[in-house]
Amino acid sequence: MILTELAKALQENWEVRGEAEITGLVIDSRKVKCGDLYFCLPGLKFDGHDFAPQAKEKGASALVVERFLDIDLPQIRVDDARAAMSYIAQAFYGYPGKNMIGVGITGTKGKTTTSFLVRAIAKAAGHTVGLMGTVCNYIGDMEEPAELTTPDPIDIQKMLSRMKDKGCDFFVMEVSAHALALHKLYGMHFTEGIFTNFSQDHLDFFGTMDKYCAAKAEFFSPFYMEKAVVNIDDEAGKKMLGKVPCLTFGVSEPSDTYATDIEIQETGVRYTLHKGELALDLDLKISGIFNVYNSMAAAVACLDLGIAPELVKKGLESVEVVPGRLEPLPTNTPYRIILDYAHSPAALENILTTVRQFTRGRLICLFGCGGGRDKEKRPIMGEISGNLADFSIITSDNPRLEVPMDIINAIEVGMKRTKGKYVVIENRREAIKYAMSVGRAGDVIVLAGKGHETYQDVGGVKHPFDEKVVVNELLAEMTEK
Repeated sequence: MILTELAKALQENWEVRGEAEITGLVIDSRKVKCGDLYFCLPGLKFDGHDFAPQAKEKGASALVVERFLDIDLPQIRVDDARAAMSYIAQAFYGYPGKNMIGVGITGTKGKTTTSFLVRAIAKAAGHTVGLMGTVCNYIGDMEEPAELTTPDPIDIQKMLSRMKDKGCDFFVMEVSAHALALHKLYGMHFTEGIFTNFSQDHLDFFGTMDKYCAAKAEFFSPFYMEKAVVNIDDEAGKKMLGKVPCLTFGVSEPSDTYATDIEIQETGVRYTLHKGELALDLDLKISGIFNVYNSMAAAVACLDLGIAPELVKKGLESVEVVPGRLEPLPTNTPYRIILDYAHSPAALENILTTVRQFTRGRLICLFGCGGGRDKEKRPIMGEISGNLADFSIITSDNPRLEVPMDIINAIEVGMKRTKGKYVVIENRREAIKYAMSVGRAGDVIVLAGKGHETYQDVGGVKHPFDEKVVVNELLAEMTEK
């Protein structure tokens, strides 16, 4: 495409100097190919403007800049290069999501599970569905790995374009607060937006809970969506109301859709969903009160999209497991092992409260906290595990560039406020091995924090570490002995 034509997609002040044929879009100067348009993005550590010479050397045709550079390349100057990237990416790929039904889901917890449930309902209704999220991406039934909860705009539009080419008429996307703050979705419009819940997380990025909440609330506006679906039981849900037509759901607060006769079991949850005169009996294969909320969110959105109640029921009841979310591992041992991505205080409290309901023996919680992330939550999570688990094993999560024991010591501060019994084992593999060695009949071991992840980030290097694989390897070792 021609540079000036792409510039016309911008919704802000812009100025073009020069002309060029653009054959690709890129934000990493190391990945530039001939014909690419290179976006000079200012960041927390590096400024993309400083790498424009390298981009030129690799064959970039033009630049998007926030200040004109003294470099012999055509340039588009904009006020916000990140926002510009979102608008230009959509134009470059031909606005692939424009004629699809789009559902965007935001919230501290529940985004992944809710996205899987929406996908299942849409599939039951005969749609060809694409999904972008934390665990994986789907183009129809083809699964692909995911790197970020919400990818960068170029990758979003490229993925939507591939979905469109494969016949997708419906897409579901997890929308992170980071993505909203970084303007990754500028210019995108969703048919429905869902708010799941709000609790402490990501304060390393946002600084305060108010700023974190405001980033999510920004999503619920006509700029992004036609209609909102909001968990009104969550206090922050009220901050999502008022800017677009809204449907509410809940269990305790008056709402448009609500649940009664909730029965939480080890193998799932049953409840009746009420919406107007509709009373829909549901028998889900995923457990926990939080999955009552996740399934209600998915159901409300899909019912509003015109999907028949019986197909909503069929879709919800077809989901047997969501990877790394309250996922039981097939260990064939007297004790059970459950994998969960819980890495925030509220998520850890939810998973332990849920598992406690079907634990006949001891509840053993193995967890850590990520390095380079919100430090305030570390003692809070220690206190939660100390109060709710019978025994805790504090270990490493993804320490990244931090010293693992510094993170563990911060967790211990909270643990020591409780009477909970615990042990510290820094090496996560050894910690899992220890948990399995002390597990007795009726015990449930919760491996919290990493869930679906297949790596451990230590010292800034991602090492292979899939807890499903680790557990199987340890089982084999124990059998040999």
